[in-house]
Amino acid sequence: MPIDAAKALAADPVSSEIAWEHKDVLLYHLGIGAGVPATDPAELRYTLESRLQVLPSFATVAGGTMGFVGSLGAPGIDIDLMSVLHGGQIIELHRPLPARGTATSTSRVAAVYDKGKAAVLVLRSEVADADGPLWTSDAQIFVRGEGGFGGERGPSNRLETPERDPDHVVERATREDQALLYRLSGDVNPLHADPEFARLAGFDRPILHGLCSYGIALKAVVDTVLDGDASRVRSYSTRFAGIVFPGETLRVRMWADEGAEGRVQVTVTAVDREDAPVLADTVVEHA
Repeated sequence: MPIDAAKALAADPVSSEIAWEHKDVLLYHLGIGAGVPATDPAELRYTLESRLQVLPSFATVAGGTMGFVGSLGAPGIDIDLMSVLHGGQIIELHRPLPARGTATSTSRVAAVYDKGKAAVLVLRSEVADADGPLWTSDAQIFVRGEGGFGGERGPSNRLETPERDPDHVVERATREDQALLYRLSGDVNPLHADPEFARLAGFDRPILHGLCSYGIALKAVVDTVLDGDASRVRSYSTRFAGIVFPGETLRVRMWADEGAEGRVQVTVTAVDREDAPVLADTVVEHA
């Protein structure tokens, strides 16, 4: 069997050193659409070294690679990468991210779930520097055709969309070259740049990285609900529900949780395709 859940879960964690500088943070912020208008003081918090704060979703690219990728080669996992889909992402922040740093990232397979026609791998990365833990991230990876091995089905994180109107609705336009810029932060999958490769994968043209949409949505929440203060974010989770073509506009709807202070529920849709789902079951927890 290509996935041996017991072996994958028992494998030793893999540690690696990662490092980033101001320019890596600036490039990431530009890759998710920061800097428009270029002289807006609210945007300079993301684009100017002297005022720089780090959006927590930068954790998904810190060090120049996607932190969970190494875990796809763990013992017990032998899969065709063409059958892999990034199903969801969670980041828990232990403290605000520094604009430059060196840290140790320790990755492992935290769970393997049997969804019947697919398996779900939960790939966990725990990152710490000399001052202690920085963040923990979980990537939920769907592997088509690898279910049915008799394992646990796993939890369901589906959320009901509130029946009332959103507290905030903002729209964020993406650029035609958005994916070409975002991929410079580390995810160079040709699906996001090469039209021929995209057609082979079943798309009319290259699609935007899901984690780019993830960053765009978090920035919208920080700017709209958190007074532009990225350090207030405590955790951020989402399910990738659909694709975005570069050049489309995203509609970000936000609801303050009436039963839990410090919690915002979010949905993201593609305006150009009649509000086609992009991100669902999305929650930002904050101070």
